[in-house]
Amino acid sequence: MQYYALSFSYKKTPIVLREQIAILQNEFLAFGRAIKDEDLEEVVIVSTCNRTEFYCYTKNPASTKQKILSTLCAQKSLSLELLEESAESYQDIEAIHHLFCVASGLDSIVIGETQIVGQIKDAYRSFYEAGLCAKALTRLVHFAFRCAAKVRTHTEIAKNATSVASVAAREAVALGEGNHLEKRALIIGFGDIGRLCAKYLLGHGYEVMICNRSQEGVWNFLEKNPGQKEKIKFHPLQDLSDIINDFPFVFSATASPQTIIQKEMIIPSPKKRFFFDLALPRDIQTFVLENVKIYVIDDFDAIVRQNLASKKEGMYKAFEIVGIATMEFQKWLQNLDVEPLIKEIRQLAKQAAFKEIKKAIKKRYITPEQQYTIEKILHQAFNTFLHTPTQNLRESVHSQESDIILESVKSFFGICEEKMLLNTYKCEYDTATK
Repeated sequence: MQYYALSFSYKKTPIVLREQIAILQNEFLAFGRAIKDEDLEEVVIVSTCNRTEFYCYTKNPASTKQKILSTLCAQKSLSLELLEESAESYQDIEAIHHLFCVASGLDSIVIGETQIVGQIKDAYRSFYEAGLCAKALTRLVHFAFRCAAKVRTHTEIAKNATSVASVAAREAVALGEGNHLEKRALIIGFGDIGRLCAKYLLGHGYEVMICNRSQEGVWNFLEKNPGQKEKIKFHPLQDLSDIINDFPFVFSATASPQTIIQKEMIIPSPKKRFFFDLALPRDIQTFVLENVKIYVIDDFDAIVRQNLASKKEGMYKAFEIVGIATMEFQKWLQNLDVEPLIKEIRQLAKQAAFKEIKKAIKKRYITPEQQYTIEKILHQAFNTFLHTPTQNLRESVHSQESDIILESVKSFFGICEEKMLLNTYKCEYDTATK
C-alpha cells in the first residue's frame, strides 16, 4: 500500500479546464465511490478554485491514476489525453510532501494563505464520515495539519497570511483610488470568499451589498460585526439583474455549476467597472465590453508574485519545516511496523519466563513467596538481553532491506501476520478509530 496524489492545479491546469474538472460539493462522495476499487483502499478529494486533487491510499498507484482519469473522462466529457497533459502525480514520499506543502499554504497562488486548511478539513471529514477514508489517510491528513501549524507559528509567511479574496479586495481598493470611483461594492455569494471580501472592503470604508440565496449568512456576519450594520445591505439572488449595474465593483463567488452573470445583463456605461470572478466553475461569462474589466482567479498570480520577494526568507524556513515533517512522518510510519513486533517478542520472552517459574514452584525448586522476586530478576534479565536486538530492529526499518529483515524475524519467532495486525498502534493524531 502506498500514498498517492493526483493534482490538477493552477500551476499546470488552465482555468478553463479546471472549471470543467471541478467536482462540486454535492458530487464529492459519489465520485469517491465511483473510483473506489480493489486497489484503492482510501480516498479524499479536495476541490477548490485553485485545484482539484485526489489523495489516495492504494495498492497500485498507476491503476488508481487511470481509474480517476477514466472516471473524469466519463463524467465530465473530457479527453484522456488532455487530462494526462494537465495532471501532476505524486507517489509515496512525494505525495506526503505535496499534501504538507498544500496544507501549509506553500502551493497556493497566495503563498501562506490559511483558507486551504479549512477546505482540507471539510473534505477529510466528509470522506471519513462516508467511510471512504480511514486510518491511513487520517494519519496523513492530521500530520499535515500539524505541519501547517508549525509553518504558521514559525514563519513570517504565516504571520502575513492572506487569501485570493483579500488580494482581489485589495486590488479593488487600489483601482477605486486610482480611478476615483465610489466606495460601493456588490458581493454575490456569501461563503468564505464572500465574507473575506466583505470584511476587507468594510474595513476600508466601503458600502457593501450582499446578493445571496439566503440572508442567514449576513445575519451571522452582522452578529460578529455589529458595527457594520449601516454599511451592509442584502438583496436576494433573484434581484441580481436589477442591481448589478449600480456598482463600480462586483465580486462573485457562488457554487453555481453555470455562469450567473451574462453579457446581456450588463448595461453599457461611460463609468469604469471592475468585476472579480472568484468562483470555479466561473460565475461570469467571458465577454468584452467597453469600460468593463473582468478579473479571474489566475489573474492574481502576477499580482501575488510581485510580493514574494519579501517572503523569500520565510519560504525557505517553511519548506525546511515541511521537509523535516515529511521525513518524521515517514519514519513514524516505518516504526509503526516494528513496534508491535518488538512488543510481541518481549511478550513471548515474558510468557516463557513466567511459565518456567510456575514449573519451578510446582516442582518445589522455589517457594511461592520467592515468585515475585524471581519474576523481577528475570524481567530485568530479558530486558537486558533484548535491548541490543530491539535497537537493531528499530534501526533496520531505515534500510532498504527493512521488509525482508522484519519478515525474517517474524518467521524466526513464529509470529503470524494476523496477530500482528491486532497490535497496530493507533496514531496519536487520529480523531477516531476505523
